[in-house]
Amino acid sequence: MSADYTRVRRVGGVLARMSAEARDDEGARAIQAVLRKRGVPLQASGFAEALPRDATSRLPLVEEGQWPATPAFLTEEVGRTTSRFIEDAKNIALLAEKGVSARLGMLLHGAPGTGKSLLASYVAALLERPIYVVRLDSMISSRLGETAKNVRGVFEFMASREGVLFLDEMDAIAKVRDDKHELGELKRVVNTVLQGLDSLPDSVVVIGATNHPHLLDPAIWRRFPYKAELPLPDLSVRSAMWRHFLYANDDAREKDVAVLARISEGLSGADVENISLAARRREILDGDALPFPQLLLSALASRAGNPSLPDRRDLSAPERQKIAVALHKKANIKVSEIGRIMGVSRQMAHRYLKEDGNAE
Repeated sequence: MSADYTRVRRVGGVLARMSAEARDDEGARAIQAVLRKRGVPLQASGFAEALPRDATSRLPLVEEGQWPATPAFLTEEVGRTTSRFIEDAKNIALLAEKGVSARLGMLLHGAPGTGKSLLASYVAALLERPIYVVRLDSMISSRLGETAKNVRGVFEFMASREGVLFLDEMDAIAKVRDDKHELGELKRVVNTVLQGLDSLPDSVVVIGATNHPHLLDPAIWRRFPYKAELPLPDLSVRSAMWRHFLYANDDAREKDVAVLARISEGLSGADVENISLAARRREILDGDALPFPQLLLSALASRAGNPSLPDRRDLSAPERQKIAVALHKKANIKVSEIGRIMGVSRQMAHRYLKEDGNAE
């Protein structure tokens, strides 16, 4: 490839996605791990793509992201919106030919850990386009006028590329302009963002994301025809995530998947993934499966954005009672089955519930 580092990354991304589609998750992660090393010898050869940079720090304003090696787990509504958006993006040329405005943008909003960045990369992968992620640490400058200049530089860079521009944390550069607490400089930045979005050719797909949709300027909302709120995962999505990340789609663990999905209500997708991968690390390093009650306690002790990672320590009596009560209340599991899951007698399981006032 003539030491073309950018092309190496893109082809590597294709290989990682192909491995993931073939259910070779380990191979996909291995390829991505190599790509993340950023190939210092190739970069030194001078063939890396020239990215726009901040004039003072010389840091790049965007970086090319990687296509994901794991699937995106979406609710039915978000899945429909995403499918329509991808279909339109794949047919931009036809839409433009028929005189239908084809400039496409999708705005994602939702709590942290709900998969906004993953979904943006997933869309780029399905469109088979590179994804350019804006780096806010480089974009925002303390020098008067530099931030707006950097914003213009990013849009000028994207104008000549058929790629996906991902504007994460958009509220940092696109706050509502009547905010009396903001300086005039940031209000000018918002105008620059709007002008940049309007200047892009139809061939550029833009995806924005924010954790704080109420902070965005109304004019920003109008620039994105497609909008999707990514909620915390529902029961079916949680089931799919536990099945994929923890049990590698092992059909024999369906009962355990169902239990975990019910008691993990309120957790984000990132929380489920982190708990699952932590459990798998323990199993690999310890050479033995992690007891199921320890997994249940980890899910129960977690809060959205703050997962409690599982370990092998012996559970205390109050912890065992907490798990038993949760199995009864949240998963509607009978006493005999609770005893089996906890590895105790039916009488002990009944005692746990009775002490909490939940005996059948």
